[in-house]
Amino acid sequence: MRANLVVDIFFLLSVTIIWFMVGYQIILFLFGHLYYRRTREGTEGPAPLADADCPGVSILIPCRNEERVIAYTIRALLALDYPKSQIEIVIINDGSTDRTAEVANEFNSIARVRVVNVPPEKAARGKSSALNYGIKFASHSIIAIYDADNVPEPGALRPLVSQLIAHPKLAAVIGMYRAWNRHRALVTRFINIEGIAFQWILQAGRWMLLHITTLPGTNYVIRREVIEELGGWDEEALTEDSELSIRIYQAGYEIQFIPNSVTWEQEPERLRHWFRQRRRWVRGSNYVFRKFAGSLLKARPRRIGFELLYSLSLYYIFFVAIVISDVLLILLGTGVVHLSIAGPYGLIWIVAFTTFVLQLVIALGCEQGEDSPKNILLACLMYFTYAQLWIPLVAAAVYDDFIVGREHKWDKTKRYEMSKVK
Repeated sequence: MRANLVVDIFFLLSVTIIWFMVGYQIILFLFGHLYYRRTREGTEGPAPLADADCPGVSILIPCRNEERVIAYTIRALLALDYPKSQIEIVIINDGSTDRTAEVANEFNSIARVRVVNVPPEKAARGKSSALNYGIKFASHSIIAIYDADNVPEPGALRPLVSQLIAHPKLAAVIGMYRAWNRHRALVTRFINIEGIAFQWILQAGRWMLLHITTLPGTNYVIRREVIEELGGWDEEALTEDSELSIRIYQAGYEIQFIPNSVTWEQEPERLRHWFRQRRRWVRGSNYVFRKFAGSLLKARPRRIGFELLYSLSLYYIFFVAIVISDVLLILLGTGVVHLSIAGPYGLIWIVAFTTFVLQLVIALGCEQGEDSPKNILLACLMYFTYAQLWIPLVAAAVYDDFIVGREHKWDKTKRYEMSKVK
């Protein structure tokens, strides 16, 4: 009897957590889709600045061993639809041991491009450290951040700057990132679906509902004065974007999502590379959670604090729900345990799963050509495959940080030859 009671409690806990997530995701999804319609219809978003009104922008590109991609990124930045005299590109060579500096220096003859070499004693400490060093060489009050593997579309920068200039309360404005190599491997196809859903549900939905988004790490502009006011990027943070986002909101500023600014980036093409990248992300969230969890409970307005706390807890909530759900599914399916609580639980699971898939499919429909039959099939398979990979991933990160206390060390993402990416 006691064993059955324990099973019942865990089952109800699993159902409650999953349906809380599903229900909240539905709300965000609806608001995100509303934001999609408004931005696509032109009723939401910035009025593009005329060339004469465009302020100066310093684009910072932190680089470490990026010889395979950096030339493509610089060429894309030089092709941006923005007054040439108002852009400077600062390439921050963070102790590269390959040909990154040599390739970047080929563009030194262009007046708008500058290569800055981080001193050896400060090099290879991570993205935050490189940005803190590189911003010293920026000339303008608006800073744009792009990763070294990015190929922004020509129209990526102007809408971000236009919105930032139009609204003084905004500390930063972010655009979309898309998977450049999404057709190259099964894992990049899953990442592509995940990224589109995250941006059109969480980022768009939270902005429309609560005026909250978080920095994505690339394709965003930020006021230099805000960075200086907040003391720069946290060099202990493995996910400097989420850490800085929290401090921006604590300081009373906002971050807005503008989806008509798009950059294309590389994603891991091998599962082991994906695992290393996402393990770093989860460890970064662990650090941010420990740093801010207590203060967010006291944040004002409360909706900001609770939403940011929920965002930081998402890895753990999702992990617990998936683990409990999987274990109970196996135990119940094999007849090892039985539920004493009557209910249409099979139907409940089917509805939750269907809702999960429909949200992904409709989010894919926001991007031209992404709601293909293949992607719809992959969306149906994601819960049973890609989502399950988060179990060992989160467990490994929790082990690193909360059990053995492993040192935080920056682990850069694997890059691929751009000529081979389609």
